[in-house]
Parts: sequence; structure tokens; C-alpha cells
Amino acid sequence: MEILIATIVRGVGIGSTYALIAVGFVIIYRATDVVNFAQPALVILGAYFNALFVFNYGLPFPLAVVGSMAAMALIGALTERVALRPMVGQPPFSAAMVTVGLFFALYVLAARLIGSNVITMGDPWGLSRVEFLGTTVGQVDIAKTIISLTAIAVVGVFLQRSKLGLAMRATALDQEVALAQGVNVGRMFGVSWAMSGALAALAGVMIGTAGGGMVALDAFVALKALPVIILGGLDSIKGSVVAGIFIGVAEALTRTYQPGNADFLGANFDVVVPYLIMVIALMVRPYGLYGTKEVQRV
Repeated sequence: MEILIATIVRGVGIGSTYALIAVGFVIIYRATDVVNFAQPALVILGAYFNALFVFNYGLPFPLAVVGSMAAMALIGALTERVALRPMVGQPPFSAAMVTVGLFFALYVLAARLIGSNVITMGDPWGLSRVEFLGTTVGQVDIAKTIISLTAIAVVGVFLQRSKLGLAMRATALDQEVALAQGVNVGRMFGVSWAMSGALAALAGVMIGTAGGGMVALDAFVALKALPVIILGGLDSIKGSVVAGIFIGVAEALTRTYQPGNADFLGANFDVVVPYLIMVIALMVRPYGLYGTKEVQRV
């Protein structure tokens, strides 16, 4: 039972981080109808900036996190202005292909900055462990869960209650109508990319805390957010949270129990689990658990 509880706590921590990355996808998709495949590169760049602020500039960890989020918000907004704004009016598929190119460009930049080094975040948790429900769990897993879900809740309240959030929601529903009502649609696009960049930085820090830190290749770990948004729904923040935790727990349980009970599936089968869930979701419920179904008249 203790192993099960520890595994679930670890899975919820991992899944909360996946949900944080997925919410970045959702924000941009809702505002622009474009799936931002560059998000994983923003994640690794955010982690790099956090490490830079901690170890090169001596900032305390909390200030470094805020600084890395601000840096990635700026980079996200600039990326939208330079690369995506000219694609307004083009088919979403074309714009999505631009984000694929952005992913490789930003990944190469991150790989050059990081090199073959392992970067650590300077987090306050390290490998410390705490008592939880009668068992010992990683303090970092609790921190990941609390920080990620709090950040997502703040984003949800901002979109629901603030004037800017209302404008972003109007843009997501119908860009032409929002423009007719005086909403600066281009500005909303930039804000959505800035928010997505900030969330990506926070997710990068969460992925790199404790344990072995991060390397440039960990940008591909962030691609596990794709199964999350497919399962939860491309336009649903709530779906991202539910699906992220579900996939994180499924991955953690597989990692713990599969080698001793189904070793015929091979080593590292837990890496495959999120994508297996994605395939099943596409076959059974292609719009996801909470995604909006498109209705077309023929």
C-alpha cells in the first residue's frame, strides 16, 4: 500500500506538470486555432533561464522562477509577433507547420546554450522526503502538484474575471466579432503567446527540480503534453488538468508495476503509455473528455 501511495503521489506531480504544459497549448489554440508545437522548446529554454538566474546571477530560487517566466513571456510574445502574426488569415495547418519550424529553431538554440551539460534549478526541495498518508514521498512531488495546479487556477480565474481575460475569450470564440467590438485581436494573440511562454518556463522548472536536473533532450519530454490535450480536449483547461493527472498516474503506475508483472512489454514501456492512451482516445472520443464538438451543416 505504501508503494502504491508513493507511486500515485509521484504520478500526480508528474501529471500536474504535464497539465501545466498542456494549458499553454490550450491558451494559444483557443485564441488562434493553432496548435503550438513550439511549446516544448519554450519549456527547456525556461529551465535554462532559471538555472542562469540562480547560478550565474545569484538570485534566490523564487525570484529566478519569476524572472524565467518573465523572460519566456517576452520571448513568446516576440515569437508570435515575428513568426506567427504574418500567418493571420492563413489556414491553421500552415501556421501549425510554422510552429514546428519554430520548435526546431528554438531547440537548436537551447541545445547550443545548454550544450552537453546537465542544468539544475537550484530548487529548495532537492531529494528531501516528507510523511504523507502514512508513507514517505518526495517533497518535490508535493511541490510540483501545488505549484502547477495553483498556476493553472490563477490562469482560469484571470480568463474568467479580468477584462483582458474576457477579451481573450471573445477572441477565442470569434475573431471577427471580437474585432468588430473593438478588441485588438493582434494584441490578444501576443498576450496568449506570452502567457503560454510563462507557463512553459514554470513547467520547465518543475520538470528540472530535484533528481538529475535537465538536459536539452528533455524538451521532447514536454511532447507528452500532446496526449494530454488530445485526451482532455484541445480547448479545455479543465480537460488538461484531468487528463494530465490521469496520464501522469498511469505512467507512474506502469513504471512501478510493469517490470515485475508484464516484463514481456519490454523496458521503459511507461514512456509509451501516454501515446497509447492518446491513440485510444482518438478512436473512442476524438474531441477529448471536455473538448468542444464541431458541428458542421452539409
